Amino acid sequence: MTARAPCPAKGQTVRSGSFRREPSSAPGPSFGAAAEIAAYAGLVPFIACPVAMAFLPSYELRLLAQQIALAYGAAVLASVGAVHWGLALAGRLTWGPQRIAGAILPGVCAAASVVLNGQRGLALLVVSLGVFWLYEHRSVGEELPEDYLRLRRNLTMAGCCLLAFTMILSDSVGLA
Repeated sequence: MTARAPCPAKGQTVRSGSFRREPSSAPGPSFGAAAEIAAYAGLVPFIACPVAMAFLPSYELRLLAQQIALAYGAAVLASVGAVHWGLALAGRLTWGPQRIAGAILPGVCAAASVVLNGQRGLALLVVSLGVFWLYEHRSVGEELPEDYLRLRRNLTMAGCCLLAFTMILSDSVGLA
């Protein structure tokens, strides 16, 4: 079985397992409009859960909506780390202790947020998503496609704001 060379994104080349930026002549995202639409559609549960918490009649249903927001946020956080793990395994990102920590810690923080539960768990998700965004942009941004970084910035900002709103709303509707 022969090893396949990584396939660079549009407008980028691969050198020594990392991306080198080259200007792209094609407009739009390199991963396709359908992928971008699907990514933004991933914000729907972050919107639906606080709306449900605000309007559901019983404590149990409001608690369920909060727990769904927490579980979904944890899944999103873990998947962000998994992206880095997959890119490193495919040889598209360089390996090192920082890369391994960056790939594993989001999943650990996601699990911890589920264990903490409630407002504390939501707060940990907000902080973890924000810190991982900073890690991506400050430490490994040169190795990642610009379109990915733009999409991640927008989704992280929206996700953090919606999770923070869910956390604040939790107190208003009588949830811990």
